[in-house]
Amino acid sequence: MTNTLPLRHRAEQLAATLPPLLVAAERVAASVAQGVHGRRRVGQGETFWQYRHYDLGDRPQSIDWRQSAKSDMVFVREMEWEAAQSVWIWRDASPSMSWTSDRNHQSKRQRADLLTLALSVLLMRGGEHIALLGSGLRPSASRATLTKIATLIENAAATTEAGGARAGSEGPEEAPASDNLPPALPLPRSAQVVFISDFLAPLEEIDKALRYYGEAGLRGALLQVLDPAEESLPYDGRVRFDGLEHEPPWLVSKVEAVRGDYARRLNAQREGLRDICRALGWGCDFHRSDQPPQAALLRLYTTLSQAVPC
Repeated sequence: MTNTLPLRHRAEQLAATLPPLLVAAERVAASVAQGVHGRRRVGQGETFWQYRHYDLGDRPQSIDWRQSAKSDMVFVREMEWEAAQSVWIWRDASPSMSWTSDRNHQSKRQRADLLTLALSVLLMRGGEHIALLGSGLRPSASRATLTKIATLIENAAATTEAGGARAGSEGPEEAPASDNLPPALPLPRSAQVVFISDFLAPLEEIDKALRYYGEAGLRGALLQVLDPAEESLPYDGRVRFDGLEHEPPWLVSKVEAVRGDYARRLNAQREGLRDICRALGWGCDFHRSDQPPQAALLRLYTTLSQAVPC
């Protein structure tokens, strides 16, 4: 008993340093992992892609000693397959995602953050290299990178809630979240992308943002996350709707009179998202922030697995 106490104490100390979001994501991923199979993978290949600096979590066998001897840095020789078989995840961090109709369930932003990290956990367990699009972090399957992603997401959420950026922050930062669509960034060919948002922007803007990656040969999946009130518009009577991203307020004298038109417009938006993804050969799915996250996570993981060629 005396020998186990120090170990238990160290384990509790280590757990206390983990971002709470990562702990929650691990639980969600663990509940889904029982029902998934490993992603089908192509062979390692021998086509050289680039040298990069050695990072925590890299295998010592991947070090290129000849290249490292030319400088004071340690370099890893990265092959084309290792760069291509990476998954880049982007989730909408714009102000409208922080809205919730009921404080008893998560906001769209909180659910998108949870799914982003839980998907990363699942994919990394399968040996996949994961990166958060716009963060500056390179794709990796290391636990250290997973913790960095979790910390970055939590810090970004805290900054949003505080209403501004914190001065003097260190480490990687995400690309500005002023846009509610993924930024156009060059990625290795044959990589995969996952985009999580409410996707309520005009369809032509969404099509342009996604087509940038689709026409580059990347496979991908889209997940729309909505608040339950955004699906049903459950209000009655005179209601004023205030935008969270500088949109003008909308005063409706009788909400029940426009509920039918609203439902038809939302269905048209979703059909448009399906059409965009169908044209690109991508997966498209829909999730509500008051529903359990496990089903959406499993569908995302399955979509990515099926997109990998044998």
